[in-house]
Amino acid sequence: MKSTTLLLLSLLLALSGCGPVGKDPTVMTPEPIEQVQPQQEPVTPVPEPEPEPEPEPEPDPVEARLDALMSDMTPEEKVGQIFLVRCPEVGAAALIEQYQPGGYILFGRDFENKSAAQVIAMLEGYQSAAKTPMLMAVDEEGGTVCRVSRNRQLRSSSFLSPSYLYNQGGFDLIRSDTQEKCALLRSLGLNVNMAPVCDVTLSKGAFMAQRAFGVGAAETAEYAGTVVSEMKSAGTGSVLKHFPGYGDAADSHTAVTRDSRERSVFETSDFLPFKAGIEAGADAVLVCHNIVDAFDAEVPASLSPAVHQVLRDELGFDGVIVTDDLMMDAIRKSYTAQESAVLAVLAGNDLLCCSEYDAQIPAVREAVESGRIPMETLDAAVRRVLRWKLELGLIPMN
Repeated sequence: MKSTTLLLLSLLLALSGCGPVGKDPTVMTPEPIEQVQPQQEPVTPVPEPEPEPEPEPEPDPVEARLDALMSDMTPEEKVGQIFLVRCPEVGAAALIEQYQPGGYILFGRDFENKSAAQVIAMLEGYQSAAKTPMLMAVDEEGGTVCRVSRNRQLRSSSFLSPSYLYNQGGFDLIRSDTQEKCALLRSLGLNVNMAPVCDVTLSKGAFMAQRAFGVGAAETAEYAGTVVSEMKSAGTGSVLKHFPGYGDAADSHTAVTRDSRERSVFETSDFLPFKAGIEAGADAVLVCHNIVDAFDAEVPASLSPAVHQVLRDELGFDGVIVTDDLMMDAIRKSYTAQESAVLAVLAGNDLLCCSEYDAQIPAVREAVESGRIPMETLDAAVRRVLRWKLELGLIPMN
């Protein structure tokens, strides 16, 4: 009986331990408190500052001056600017008033028997007749080509050839000679020397032999760069000639000449002096009348767009390109005066050396009026010529 009671008591205790604990109905369970977030004021976004506008670039004063000069010119005056006319023996001032050429090129006859004072007065008279100041050019190479210094009233002796000077005193003598040439020419009113000769001509019997530097391409390149640097310092215009290189070709003054050398010869030899002159700051490059098979086997270099493209694109020249005299037989035997002038402009020349101006200037005017020569082509040439005049100080900046 006692054991049965203990068993029942154990079962009751086990059941009471496993069962859920009851809730006291008299005890109130508090409701959970809802947390209220404080109301935030709306945030107004701060606008990002506007980027500062890029400042307008300052106008290039040279380009602005060129724009002004161009806008003041008639089409006829623009055509005149691309002609470097052989100074006539009679009526030179009247020609300027009629055609307003870009410049005159003078020869020995123009200085003959004149004193320095007379030359100065003559050139001042020409300039006073020009609406736009003119290039006054001359070939004063030294040696066989001395238009000015052969007049003993202007210099006691003619300038010596560059090859002779180099053999006597190297590049120091070349420098001092160039400085003296520039000083003489500028004192007379001549602002352009058609030099240096950049042709690599080694054959003593070649037409260009007496005018060329007469040594290898590397030395001729150093010569060209030296002369151009001195001319630039002196404020005298320089003209590299005769692109793409005369070599041993015959005289194009009297015959149609052909150069059959390979292109590689020009690239490794003839181009070197022109490249050196261009790097030194040459103002102009004169193109010869030889037919150069390596670039254009059909027409003279001076009338060949392909040759001019080589000068612009491969040698990087952006200055004035000048023709050799369009009256030379290499041109006259195949072209009329009128056609050669028009073709010269279309080929890419900026300045035409001419003697037959009374036929050639009207021919170019007519080609511009008809549209055969685009106005853009004429404007580009005129702009280069005017830029050259600005750089030489012939045209004031304001």
